[in-house]
Amino acid sequence: MTTIRVLIADDQAMVRQGFTVLLGAEPDIEVVGQAVDGLEAVGRVADLAPDVVLMDIRMPNLDGIEATRLVTGRPDNTTRVLILTTFDLDEYVYEALRAGASGFLLKDASAGELAHAVRVVAAGDALLAPNVTKRLIAEYSRVTRVPRAPLQDRTGELTERETEVLSLIAQGLSNAEIAARLVVAEQTVKTHVGRILAKLGLRDRTQAAVHAYETGLVRPSGY
Repeated sequence: MTTIRVLIADDQAMVRQGFTVLLGAEPDIEVVGQAVDGLEAVGRVADLAPDVVLMDIRMPNLDGIEATRLVTGRPDNTTRVLILTTFDLDEYVYEALRAGASGFLLKDASAGELAHAVRVVAAGDALLAPNVTKRLIAEYSRVTRVPRAPLQDRTGELTERETEVLSLIAQGLSNAEIAARLVVAEQTVKTHVGRILAKLGLRDRTQAAVHAYETGLVRPSGY
């Protein structure tokens, strides 16, 4: 059994200790370190190379957004970031997703939800399916609150079917749900997803959904 190595970055000692205890009870998860702010988190990632970082979005010295950008922006990076937040519709969460986070988790998540989230992100997938994530991405891709560098729109390189799959990813559908919608095998969908990420130079499904909204391929519901 492969053990998932986790780093917990949060400026609240109770959060760090609580998550350490919860994850420590899982047979396939090991907490290899803690960090009290974003600056320490970046340094500890470099030293420990964890599989997943649970990253608080608001921390002193360096916030979770910049820390995420530094961690995921390393050329040799294999660490995935799972953002921790108190509020599900926090505008900073969207910025963290755009910076390279693979998803987010509310701090009041249950032990089961926490462990599931770590496993999903460690497996290379993204926490995109929950409606709250879909709603957040749609809202904050629609409203530009701070200037952002424009994304390079390479969606024209996708085939018609790949474009269709990308649209469904952005709507929050899982591979199984996409397969059912398109009446194809789930493995076929996985192949399409892999090609989409490769062609667009994206890391995972969350990045693909952000790209789809920001390039206008998908428009938020109601707008």
